[in-house]
Amino acid sequence: MRIALVHDWLTGMRGGEKVLLGLMELFPGADIFTLVYRPEKFGDIFKERKVTTSVLQRLPLGKTRYPYYLPLYWEFMGGFDLSGYDLIVSSSSACAKWVRNPSQALHVCYCHTPMRYIWDLFGDYFGPSASPPLRWAARFFRSYLQDCDLKSNEGVTHFLANSTEVQGRIQRLYGRESQVIHPPVDIDRFRLKKGKGDTYLVVSALVPYKRVDLAVRVCTRRSWPLVVVGQGSEEKRLKAMAGPTVSFKGWVPDGEMPAYYDKAKALLFPGREDFGIVPVEALASGCPVVAFGEGGVLDTLSDGETGVLFHERTEEALEAAIGRFEKMDFKPEALREKANRFSKARFLFRTQVYFRKLFGAQVQEENLKI
Repeated sequence: MRIALVHDWLTGMRGGEKVLLGLMELFPGADIFTLVYRPEKFGDIFKERKVTTSVLQRLPLGKTRYPYYLPLYWEFMGGFDLSGYDLIVSSSSACAKWVRNPSQALHVCYCHTPMRYIWDLFGDYFGPSASPPLRWAARFFRSYLQDCDLKSNEGVTHFLANSTEVQGRIQRLYGRESQVIHPPVDIDRFRLKKGKGDTYLVVSALVPYKRVDLAVRVCTRRSWPLVVVGQGSEEKRLKAMAGPTVSFKGWVPDGEMPAYYDKAKALLFPGREDFGIVPVEALASGCPVVAFGEGGVLDTLSDGETGVLFHERTEEALEAAIGRFEKMDFKPEALREKANRFSKARFLFRTQVYFRKLFGAQVQEENLKI
């Protein structure tokens, strides 16, 4: 049985790439297809794998400025020859599911989210903060890209969703059913924190829709200590509004993150996410979470059990939630137990069971392993 794993692009290690690594464990003989691949970002992870890239890999700035080629993604993904494969598994938050399926093989799409910047978050990506030429180009190509996205669903036989939030979007935008399998979180990488901590913590890309500005403004006004870990287009604006109690650490290596959770009294999570791996990492560290109560966090957090949820994305609502949190007490061991539901082992088990049910006797031991 020949199996193809298709991923949007391999340019850095994020949540989607960790799902791909899990799929690679399940399908040790599978070939990998992706738009572009930067091997220097992954060490030896893909050394023993056949990785096939699209023509974009060889175009000017293709490996680093690939988003500028967005209108051509449909053609790039169509350039892969998957006619000899019995199973296609795409890991997609953008265009991986756009691969052609000429042999009508089973195509299971693990959907991290329908492409945000042509659907729900178009205004966040291409609103007033974007340059006029970029806004014009985005409006011009949006309808075409939406058509490509919908057309690609004809080749997808089954959808998996990474959360009930994404499951709802798949139903609303695509009119398709899906099964939820939460992505793997490396729980064992984190140690239980000692003490309650003395700072609030934000771990996030610094981009508009993450709403890090709410945390910065509230902590500045109340002179609460806040540590912000992350980089992005909003960094300069956020630093301009921050007071002396707010510090920015930029990008932090994975190996140093446990120390930040250890010193934090709570993680502040004001954005709406598809799933949200960061809150689960906080729980794995025994660190409670104050989060906006919509989106993927509804699968992972419970008000009063893992921290506090607030339901309006305003400074006032976040401030009230932090005030409520300050009067509560949480046991690190209980938070860690909540996080264990999203471990890598659980992801591998649930995914294996899914594919065995899907294929039955067709999936032999040499094709599917844990």
